[in-house]
Amino acid sequence: MKILKVDLNANSWRVEDVAAQGPVTLGVRIHNEARTWSLDPLDPSVPFVIGMGPFVGGRMPGFHRLIAVFKSPMTRTLHVAALGGAAYKFMGAGIDAVVITGRARRPTVIFLSSDGVELKTIDPVFDYSNYHGAYAFTKYLLDTYRDFFVKYNARAVVVGPAALSTYNGALVSIDVNPVKGEFRPGAEDFAARGGPGTALAMGHNVVGIVAGGTYKARYARVNDMEFINKVMIESFKKPFRQVMDEKTIKYRFDPSMGTGGTFGVNYPHYRELLPLFGYKSIYLPREVRIQHVEAILRLFWKPFNDEVFVKSKSWYNCGDFGCSVVCKKVWRGKKVDYEPFHAMGPFIGNYVFEEAVPLVDLIDQYGLDAIEMGHVVAWVFDSIEHGLLRPEEAGLSDKPVFDPMRFNPEVDSGRNARLAREVIKGFVEKSSEVLRIIAENGIRVAARKLDEMFHDRVLRVGKSFKDLVVYVVYGNDGYMTPNLYWAPGMVAPMYVLGRYWTNYTPTFMGPEDFAKSSLSRAIAEALIDDAGLCRFHRGWAEPVLDKLYLEVTGMPPNKDIYREIVEYSRKANAEPKPWEGERARDVVSTMAREVGSREWRFEDYEDYINWWRRFKETLDAGLGLTH
Repeated sequence: MKILKVDLNANSWRVEDVAAQGPVTLGVRIHNEARTWSLDPLDPSVPFVIGMGPFVGGRMPGFHRLIAVFKSPMTRTLHVAALGGAAYKFMGAGIDAVVITGRARRPTVIFLSSDGVELKTIDPVFDYSNYHGAYAFTKYLLDTYRDFFVKYNARAVVVGPAALSTYNGALVSIDVNPVKGEFRPGAEDFAARGGPGTALAMGHNVVGIVAGGTYKARYARVNDMEFINKVMIESFKKPFRQVMDEKTIKYRFDPSMGTGGTFGVNYPHYRELLPLFGYKSIYLPREVRIQHVEAILRLFWKPFNDEVFVKSKSWYNCGDFGCSVVCKKVWRGKKVDYEPFHAMGPFIGNYVFEEAVPLVDLIDQYGLDAIEMGHVVAWVFDSIEHGLLRPEEAGLSDKPVFDPMRFNPEVDSGRNARLAREVIKGFVEKSSEVLRIIAENGIRVAARKLDEMFHDRVLRVGKSFKDLVVYVVYGNDGYMTPNLYWAPGMVAPMYVLGRYWTNYTPTFMGPEDFAKSSLSRAIAEALIDDAGLCRFHRGWAEPVLDKLYLEVTGMPPNKDIYREIVEYSRKANAEPKPWEGERARDVVSTMAREVGSREWRFEDYEDYINWWRRFKETLDAGLGLTH
């Protein structure tokens, strides 16, 4: 790998060649060499690593993700976040990864091209040309440095306002047509989970990276279709394009379901297993959940499906120009995926699709992680519902309707959407003491502080703030909120969560079997990220990844990545710890009841701890680790 090391303290940079299979392998190694496990995540000496895998620039779509490796202000250990499509243009600079240390005196944007590197002092512009937030900053960079974008066919990765004021800042990248000075429809993506934007902006005062140039694929064989087809025929008995089309059908268009993409497929697929109202739906009888999902399909899913798959047929990709999956479904100019829209929709008590669109847009402008904000909004709403907070204490103008048994979707969705907007804005602007505490500390530490602040109410209500929100626990202060699936694997004692590095199937098993299946998935997902691969392509890529590495790069894939992250987490005192809150535990126990488990009834707290302990012991044993 050719890596660019930027030292912002010295305002200098240098290029080095290193042997590493991919950006995750590189990132873990660099953090271990710097012994960052003992440092605060936002310490400027903690490196921020962003790069691409070895198969970029070829005729196999999907290998064009940018991968960020950083010490997360949420988990307090290493985290990995992925951003679709951007490596297609970033590879032109001839740099496989950027490693940033130190802190710039003023906000800085790093410009990379095939002709060199430049560090420019640029204050982020968040209102510009009728755009706001990260979109405004991207447009400002495009207009101000148009010659660079045109000459090098460049793309930017930027932060939004949230990265400058909260723990929950994302990296935002919107592909552009530099000649026309326009954004490409649907070609926008976010590396959001774990706070990478915050790590970059608060830790290093870097607010953007712009890259492009004339370099092409690092390895010639990635363009050799005879070789690629040979590999596929050996594994699948079919040529590459046929295999890819079959394995990615869910994300493009599934004729059997009459829809496509994560949003289109997940609602009719998961149905009554969808988590609603901040996971309160896990306590509802199945027949009540069915009533809810029928309203969601009518008010939330159908308007999207009719517009995107019947009328406009507006499907695009993320900027990976060779990719025919066109997973980006665009509703009247807004890219629609399941998790951000579910986070601002049914998860917060909003079943009207049109009400969710401006909320997702606001989150994207701010450069926030939508999944985390879904948890924050639902938590604030439920705290008000339970009487732990008054609306005005959270900066809200009214009381949300957050009881699924008395929720009227046509009437109450608009109210909840309006109040969600107040929470989001107040979170970034710290407009109330409660929201300031959450924005500066994250959910886990904030729950402790709010328990102290409202001690009398906690005693009177009989619920802690931590009982009303679902998160997994790392070490003393770290945590991660789960992706929006009712799945025990999303809250199990895995070392990396908030991504799909686990068994995320909505099912239940004994802890030993569940741990083994989750470890297998975690190892596979770590390899996907190290290769810079979009996981929508995992169906065809995983079975041939070993062969591709050996035949193309001459090196085997690094199958020890997950274990290396686990060992780092142990040094960072950020191992998984037992659940702190009631609802997090019940994601496991209610699924056990849903599938009719006879062995695991979770009748007392010891049952929860026993399942958690046996899962983690099996996981650690599978990694060859001892306590």
